[in-house]
Amino acid sequence: MQGSVQAALVADRDADWWRGAVIYQIYPRSFQDTTGSGIGDLAGVTQRLPYIAGLGVDAIWLSPFFASPMKDMGYDVSDYCDVDPVFGTLADFDALVAQAHACGLKVIIDQVLSHTSDQHPWFIESRNDAGGDRADWYVWADARSDGTPPTNWQSVFGGAAWTWNARRKQYYLHNFLPSQPDLNLHNSAVQDALLGAVRFWLERGVDGFRLDTVNFYFHDQQLRDNPPVAAGAGNEVPDMNPYGYQDHIYDKTRPENIGFLKRFRALLDQYPCTTSVGEVGDGARSLRTMAEYTSGGDRLHMCYSFDMLGPAFSPAHFRGCIAAFNAASDEFSDGASWPCWAFSNHDVMRHVSRWADRCDDPGQLAKLAGSVLMSLPGSICLYQGEELGLTEAELAFDDLTDPYGITFWPEFKGRDGCRTPMVWEREAPHGGFSTATKSWLPVVGPHRDQAVDVQSGDPASVLEHYRAFLKLRRTHPALVKGAIEFLDSPDDGLAFIRGDGTERILCLFNLGRHDIAFHVPNGLRATPLPIESFTAQMTDNTVTLRGHHACLATLT
Repeated sequence: MQGSVQAALVADRDADWWRGAVIYQIYPRSFQDTTGSGIGDLAGVTQRLPYIAGLGVDAIWLSPFFASPMKDMGYDVSDYCDVDPVFGTLADFDALVAQAHACGLKVIIDQVLSHTSDQHPWFIESRNDAGGDRADWYVWADARSDGTPPTNWQSVFGGAAWTWNARRKQYYLHNFLPSQPDLNLHNSAVQDALLGAVRFWLERGVDGFRLDTVNFYFHDQQLRDNPPVAAGAGNEVPDMNPYGYQDHIYDKTRPENIGFLKRFRALLDQYPCTTSVGEVGDGARSLRTMAEYTSGGDRLHMCYSFDMLGPAFSPAHFRGCIAAFNAASDEFSDGASWPCWAFSNHDVMRHVSRWADRCDDPGQLAKLAGSVLMSLPGSICLYQGEELGLTEAELAFDDLTDPYGITFWPEFKGRDGCRTPMVWEREAPHGGFSTATKSWLPVVGPHRDQAVDVQSGDPASVLEHYRAFLKLRRTHPALVKGAIEFLDSPDDGLAFIRGDGTERILCLFNLGRHDIAFHVPNGLRATPLPIESFTAQMTDNTVTLRGHHACLATLT
């Protein structure tokens, strides 16, 4: 679809639809296989769009489906403008977009702009011809005098971030796998080529982009060594991976990034109603970087970080994350920056397992956590299977495909446990995901009991709770775009008011095991909203919640 036509079709829509939007992340390899290959495909996503629309979400986010040798499951792109045959064709993608729009869903696609596959033609040319047009499209550097890498920078996946190339007699930079060389965005021609690829998908009608590792785009041109993490900096130093020992001030989050983000936003602004969400991995600085990257109205629309994708599950942590982001937003843009929050995605252990020690009932934990997330200010991402309350799959080493897990097994089992196939039917082969003899990752036994066909129609299920809460959210604008006001609460209690000028909603959560009592602000009357999964006792200005229950109420 041509951009001018796209603009005409969306001209009468809400340009700010992304503010407060609920985005459903799809990992295509694991969603639905229609060919019997054992791997999910784009046609499978199209087949399941009615299910997604029925949840009540606003958009889908598709993890990479581009041409790739799949060394990192598609995050190593060899052609930015084509679909990998394992997922289908460009025609399949166009059909998916058309059907999603017919279902009232926006389509956001992953863009991996910091690096490519080492099989991308750009890298092959850069590697083979040190004097050619693309010689400096990647980050090449001479060895130190003793032959060691030019800096001490470490790869996220373990080991040095530099690999020697005998043909060029130089090292090249890779923040991830050696097969994922970093692009040199200091070169304007590289920026132009990447923005050309972005335009290609805008012309096909996509509504936005999730930007992988958005703060990794630029490196320090002086190639200075990273210092060690300072004591008390708030960064955990994992023994298994030396990456965590460094303060990454020179290999990512460089000031030059802002200029490129402005170029990216200027392109998106040519296509009305499109949006962007950046993935920020910046340790203790992530929330501040999120606010900076979404400030001014000329950078990204929203960002998410890993601050809520970790082990902390406490009122103090959630409140602290939001307060820190809001403080940085006030500093950079008078409060105009916009966050996107998530509890699970394709890179981390599923949160029902991650926080299992906080609650003995995984289903109740799933309902409570989902309710907290869907009540937070900002936009939110739900990861496929989260609405079923799926736990992390326990896999054998021989089942693994993730190079991260293979490297650090068994201390770290990698990301395959959160990427196993979606379970649609309890009794069907591979849970209804595929008819193949073997799927790319196995469907584990416990997941079958949480299949869609088991939970649909059961008012006590996690799935029906998500459907009901999403409907509640959509019918109360204060929960979508309203501001937040935190209230004092007892230990294990999280309390705040969401308000948008037309309504105020009191949100109370008991994250602990024992009953606690909340006090309604003086002079206000609270009328509970119906949430079937939770019970609350209200007397005068006191709301008593059982452990792992919640209450939302309108205030008058």
